[in-house]
Amino acid sequence: MEGGTRAMKKIVIATKNQGKVKEMIRAFRGMDVELVSLAQFAQVPEAVEDGSTFSENALIKARFYAKETGLACLADDSGLEVDALGGAPGVYSARFAGETADDGANNEKLVKELVGINRSDSPASYRCVLAFVDGEGTEVLTEGICSGIIRIIPAGDQGFGYDPYFYLPKQQKTMAELTLEEKNAISHRGMAIKEMEVKLAGYLR
Repeated sequence: MEGGTRAMKKIVIATKNQGKVKEMIRAFRGMDVELVSLAQFAQVPEAVEDGSTFSENALIKARFYAKETGLACLADDSGLEVDALGGAPGVYSARFAGETADDGANNEKLVKELVGINRSDSPASYRCVLAFVDGEGTEVLTEGICSGIIRIIPAGDQGFGYDPYFYLPKQQKTMAELTLEEKNAISHRGMAIKEMEVKLAGYLR
Protein backbone atom coordinates (compact mmCIF):
# COMPACT_ATOMS: atom_id res chain seq x y z
CA MET A 1 0.00 0.00 0.00
CA GLU A 2 1.44 3.32 -1.07
CA GLY A 3 1.44 5.82 1.76
CA GLY A 4 -1.29 3.83 3.49
CA THR A 5 -3.93 5.55 1.37
CA ARG A 6 -5.23 2.69 -0.73
CA ALA A 7 -8.25 0.95 0.76
CA MET A 8 -8.07 -2.79 1.24
CA LYS A 9 -10.15 -4.54 -1.41
CA LYS A 10 -13.20 -6.36 -0.12
CA ILE A 11 -14.27 -9.65 -1.68
CA VAL A 12 -17.42 -11.59 -0.87
CA ILE A 13 -17.05 -15.34 -0.43
CA ALA A 14 -20.22 -16.65 -2.04
CA THR A 15 -21.11 -19.24 0.55
CA LYS A 16 -22.67 -19.48 3.98
CA ASN A 17 -20.83 -22.75 4.60
CA GLN A 18 -18.55 -21.85 7.50
CA GLY A 19 -16.16 -24.67 6.65
CA LYS A 20 -15.52 -23.14 3.23
CA VAL A 21 -15.34 -19.63 4.70
CA LYS A 22 -12.62 -20.67 7.16
CA GLU A 23 -10.59 -22.37 4.42
CA MET A 24 -10.78 -19.31 2.15
CA ILE A 25 -9.91 -16.79 4.86
CA ARG A 26 -6.94 -18.83 6.01
CA ALA A 27 -5.67 -19.33 2.46
CA PHE A 28 -5.86 -15.63 1.59
CA ARG A 29 -4.62 -14.29 4.91
CA GLY A 30 -1.32 -13.14 3.42
CA MET A 31 -2.95 -11.00 0.74
CA ASP A 32 -4.02 -7.37 0.97
CA VAL A 33 -7.71 -8.16 0.86
CA GLU A 34 -10.67 -8.44 3.22
CA LEU A 35 -12.82 -11.50 2.71
CA VAL A 36 -16.39 -11.38 3.97
CA SER A 37 -18.95 -14.15 4.16
CA LEU A 38 -22.19 -14.07 2.21
CA ALA A 39 -23.89 -14.51 5.59
CA GLN A 40 -23.34 -10.77 6.13
CA PHE A 41 -25.81 -10.07 3.30
CA ALA A 42 -28.99 -11.49 4.75
CA GLN A 43 -31.29 -9.82 2.21
CA VAL A 44 -29.51 -11.21 -0.85
CA PRO A 45 -31.48 -14.08 -2.44
CA GLU A 46 -29.97 -17.44 -3.31
CA ALA A 47 -28.39 -17.88 -6.73
CA VAL A 48 -30.02 -20.51 -8.93
CA GLU A 49 -27.34 -23.10 -9.64
CA ASP A 50 -28.69 -24.64 -12.83
CA GLY A 51 -25.42 -25.29 -14.64
CA SER A 52 -24.43 -28.76 -15.76
CA THR A 53 -20.75 -28.40 -14.82
CA PHE A 54 -18.77 -27.11 -11.85
CA SER A 55 -17.42 -24.25 -14.00
CA GLU A 56 -20.87 -23.11 -15.05
CA ASN A 57 -22.20 -23.14 -11.49
CA ALA A 58 -19.16 -21.32 -10.06
CA LEU A 59 -19.54 -18.53 -12.63
CA ILE A 60 -23.31 -18.34 -12.12
CA LYS A 61 -22.78 -17.77 -8.39
CA ALA A 62 -19.87 -15.35 -8.75
CA ARG A 63 -21.68 -13.19 -11.31
CA PHE A 64 -24.94 -13.21 -9.38
CA TYR A 65 -23.49 -12.29 -5.98
CA ALA A 66 -21.10 -9.70 -7.42
CA LYS A 67 -24.14 -7.97 -8.93
CA GLU A 68 -26.30 -8.34 -5.82
CA THR A 69 -23.67 -7.13 -3.32
CA GLY A 70 -21.85 -4.62 -5.51
CA LEU A 71 -18.54 -6.20 -4.48
CA ALA A 72 -16.05 -8.50 -6.14
CA CYS A 73 -16.94 -12.12 -5.49
CA LEU A 74 -15.23 -15.48 -5.10
CA ALA A 75 -17.51 -18.46 -5.65
CA ASP A 76 -16.69 -22.12 -5.80
CA ASP A 77 -18.57 -25.11 -7.02
CA SER A 78 -17.17 -28.35 -5.83
CA GLY A 79 -18.16 -31.90 -5.34
CA LEU A 80 -17.35 -35.55 -5.15
CA GLU A 81 -17.03 -37.80 -8.19
CA VAL A 82 -17.17 -41.51 -7.35
CA ASP A 83 -15.97 -43.86 -10.10
CA ALA A 84 -18.20 -46.78 -9.08
CA LEU A 85 -21.24 -44.48 -9.25
CA GLY A 86 -20.44 -43.20 -12.73
CA GLY A 87 -19.10 -39.89 -11.44
CA ALA A 88 -22.04 -39.21 -9.10
CA PRO A 89 -22.90 -37.22 -7.11
CA GLY A 90 -20.87 -34.64 -9.11
CA VAL A 91 -22.54 -31.22 -9.37
CA TYR A 92 -25.34 -32.55 -7.16
CA SER A 93 -22.99 -33.29 -4.25
CA ALA A 94 -24.51 -30.71 -1.89
CA ARG A 95 -28.04 -31.94 -2.61
CA PHE A 96 -27.42 -35.62 -3.33
CA ALA A 97 -30.17 -36.69 -0.93
CA GLY A 98 -32.51 -33.80 -1.85
CA GLU A 99 -32.63 -30.01 -2.06
CA THR A 100 -32.70 -29.55 1.72
CA ALA A 101 -30.33 -32.41 2.55
CA ASP A 102 -27.57 -31.97 5.13
CA ASP A 103 -24.17 -33.68 5.27
CA GLY A 104 -25.58 -36.60 7.24
CA ALA A 105 -28.30 -37.33 4.70
CA ASN A 106 -25.93 -37.01 1.75
CA ASN A 107 -23.39 -39.35 3.34
CA GLU A 108 -26.11 -41.85 4.20
CA LYS A 109 -27.24 -41.90 0.57
CA LEU A 110 -23.65 -42.26 -0.65
CA VAL A 111 -23.06 -45.30 1.56
CA LYS A 112 -26.42 -46.80 0.55
CA GLU A 113 -25.60 -46.41 -3.15
CA LEU A 114 -22.24 -48.16 -2.75
CA VAL A 115 -23.65 -50.97 -0.61
CA GLY A 116 -26.37 -51.38 -3.22
CA ILE A 117 -23.78 -52.31 -5.84
CA ASN A 118 -21.82 -54.47 -3.38
CA ARG A 119 -18.94 -52.02 -3.02
CA SER A 120 -17.25 -51.07 0.25
CA ASP A 121 -14.97 -48.57 -1.47
CA SER A 122 -14.26 -46.92 -4.81
CA PRO A 123 -11.67 -44.65 -6.42
CA ALA A 124 -13.00 -41.10 -6.25
CA SER A 125 -12.02 -37.48 -6.74
CA TYR A 126 -12.92 -34.21 -5.14
CA ARG A 127 -13.14 -31.47 -7.79
CA CYS A 128 -13.35 -27.72 -7.20
CA VAL A 129 -13.74 -24.84 -9.63
CA LEU A 130 -13.22 -21.38 -8.17
CA ALA A 131 -14.56 -18.31 -9.97
CA PHE A 132 -13.66 -14.66 -9.35
CA VAL A 133 -15.87 -11.90 -10.77
CA ASP A 134 -15.53 -8.20 -9.96
CA GLY A 135 -18.46 -6.75 -11.90
CA GLU A 136 -16.10 -4.70 -14.07
CA GLY A 137 -15.28 -7.35 -16.63
CA THR A 138 -12.71 -9.36 -14.73
CA GLU A 139 -13.51 -13.07 -14.62
CA VAL A 140 -11.01 -15.72 -13.52
CA LEU A 141 -11.47 -19.48 -13.23
CA THR A 142 -9.20 -22.00 -11.50
CA GLU A 143 -9.60 -25.72 -10.81
CA GLY A 144 -8.25 -28.23 -8.34
CA ILE A 145 -8.60 -32.01 -8.15
CA CYS A 146 -7.78 -34.32 -5.24
CA SER A 147 -7.86 -38.07 -5.83
CA GLY A 148 -8.53 -40.67 -3.17
CA ILE A 149 -10.81 -43.53 -2.19
CA ILE A 150 -14.36 -43.37 -0.89
CA ARG A 151 -14.91 -45.89 1.91
CA ILE A 152 -18.22 -46.70 3.58
CA ILE A 153 -16.72 -46.55 7.09
CA PRO A 154 -16.14 -42.92 8.21
CA ALA A 155 -13.21 -41.62 10.24
CA GLY A 156 -12.35 -38.20 11.66
CA ASP A 157 -14.34 -35.15 12.67
CA GLN A 158 -12.29 -32.21 11.35
CA GLY A 159 -13.87 -31.80 7.94
CA PHE A 160 -17.33 -31.36 6.48
CA GLY A 161 -19.35 -32.82 3.64
CA TYR A 162 -18.02 -36.19 2.52
CA ASP A 163 -14.62 -35.71 4.22
CA PRO A 164 -14.99 -38.54 6.80
CA TYR A 165 -15.48 -41.03 3.95
CA PHE A 166 -12.75 -39.71 1.64
CA TYR A 167 -9.57 -41.67 2.32
CA LEU A 168 -6.14 -40.46 1.18
CA PRO A 169 -3.76 -43.42 0.69
CA LYS A 170 -0.59 -41.30 0.80
CA GLN A 171 -1.55 -39.69 4.11
CA GLN A 172 -3.22 -42.88 5.40
CA LYS A 173 -5.99 -40.67 6.74
CA THR A 174 -9.38 -39.45 5.66
CA MET A 175 -9.82 -35.79 4.74
CA ALA A 176 -11.63 -35.37 8.07
CA GLU A 177 -8.57 -36.54 10.00
CA LEU A 178 -6.35 -33.76 8.64
CA THR A 179 -5.75 -30.39 10.26
CA LEU A 180 -6.99 -27.39 8.30
CA GLU A 181 -3.40 -26.60 7.29
CA GLU A 182 -2.84 -30.16 6.06
CA LYS A 183 -6.13 -30.13 4.21
CA ASN A 184 -5.44 -26.82 2.46
CA ALA A 185 -2.06 -28.16 1.30
CA ILE A 186 -3.55 -31.07 -0.67
CA SER A 187 -7.29 -30.52 -1.08
CA HIS A 188 -9.11 -29.73 -4.31
CA ARG A 189 -10.19 -26.38 -2.91
CA GLY A 190 -6.71 -25.66 -1.61
CA MET A 191 -5.27 -26.27 -5.08
CA ALA A 192 -7.86 -24.04 -6.76
CA ILE A 193 -7.23 -21.31 -4.16
CA LYS A 194 -3.44 -21.45 -4.64
CA GLU A 195 -3.86 -21.02 -8.39
CA MET A 196 -6.33 -18.18 -7.79
CA GLU A 197 -3.85 -16.45 -5.46
CA VAL A 198 -1.30 -16.45 -8.30
CA LYS A 199 -3.77 -15.17 -10.87
CA LEU A 200 -5.10 -12.42 -8.59
CA ALA A 201 -1.70 -11.28 -7.31
CA GLY A 202 -1.44 -8.49 -9.88
CA TYR A 203 -5.12 -7.56 -9.58
CA LEU A 204 -4.88 -7.11 -5.82
CA ARG A 205 -1.77 -4.92 -5.88
